[in-house]
Amino acid sequence: MSIIRTRLLGSCLGLALIFGCSPTPSPENIGTIRRDGGYQAQYRDPVKFDPDTVRLVAPALNAERCRETAGHGAKAGGAQALIGERLSRNDLVDVRVGDDETFNGDYVISNDGMLKLPFLPPVRAQGRSTAQIEADLGAALVADAFYEDAPRISVRVADFASVSVGVSGAVFEPRAIEIGQRGEVFDSARQRALGSSTENRNLSTALRAAGGVRPDADLSSIELHRAGQRYTLDMRGVFAGRNSVDVMLLSGDEVIVPSRQCFQDDLMRPSPVSPPGVSLFLSNLTQPATGNAPSAIGREVREMPYGTRFLQAVVDTNCVGGARSSNAHRSAVLVTRDPVTGVSTVIARKIEDMLHRADRDDYDPYLMPGDAIACYDSGVTNVTEAARAIGTVATAGLISR
Repeated sequence: MSIIRTRLLGSCLGLALIFGCSPTPSPENIGTIRRDGGYQAQYRDPVKFDPDTVRLVAPALNAERCRETAGHGAKAGGAQALIGERLSRNDLVDVRVGDDETFNGDYVISNDGMLKLPFLPPVRAQGRSTAQIEADLGAALVADAFYEDAPRISVRVADFASVSVGVSGAVFEPRAIEIGQRGEVFDSARQRALGSSTENRNLSTALRAAGGVRPDADLSSIELHRAGQRYTLDMRGVFAGRNSVDVMLLSGDEVIVPSRQCFQDDLMRPSPVSPPGVSLFLSNLTQPATGNAPSAIGREVREMPYGTRFLQAVVDTNCVGGARSSNAHRSAVLVTRDPVTGVSTVIARKIEDMLHRADRDDYDPYLMPGDAIACYDSGVTNVTEAARAIGTVATAGLISR
């Protein structure tokens, strides 16, 4: 029985340590989280709540670090030259020269960006409108003596191909991307008809495919580099309910999104250029949930709407609620990464404190794609688990005797 007493004594000592231990201190970080909030001011440690001076300051703190916007969009001769449909490599076009069977037919824009009809010199098509191509074909037919006067010519897009473009700067996943692919299901009648069009090759589609713009993006001066020319585009209208300059992209285009070097709270909402959602890595082993599977947490991640906040996520992971006597006073940890510096940050929050303070929004971070959240049990739950462990040890000792 001495062995049992020894085991029980050790378990009780562990129980006393668990019950009497002080709260876990705030995690250490390389980033200056405590002083100025890091990437977003909502990361900073909560101060003692004073109901007499309740005011929300996080958006103002974020805005203090913002650089001036680079501009108000493209000037004359800039974006205007990009508006409208432009052809790109591998686009399918229907060409008709009157009733001339020699030239009539379907053609694909070649990899060098040229439209090549039989017996005629190639006509430049990359980045040009169908009207411009029609004019060049008419001139070529007259110059090569096929016609004395330019005939009636029609160039119509039968199908837009996908395009490869590069997107870099203040987006969550800067990389080379392919946009404009058709889905598995399409309207066959529309596919056969002339005048094909698509929104899948637009600038907004490319930004979204690159993970969406970050909260520090300067949407007033997005750069588009095409064929040695640099254009500046203003996309702020997508967050203001206005039409924006959403131009069609071509293969070989490069898009650069500059950064204002600050967190902009007003960009943390769904839009045509925002991330499609937030993928979170979650861990919840607290009571009343007995594990991730009963909590309906996937094997790796869970999708949440863009603009979700920390408290919303901990509620979604069953980390809030239950019996007050045993499940209150939980805490949760957010593991995130500064998208500008690439440095990881860990933020700890006492959930009950956050729920009760009126200025909770000032310390309730917006979630970024790829963030991770872990919940910790309350002290009472820890004691319960320890007591269960003591019973298990005692039972095992009796059996061994």
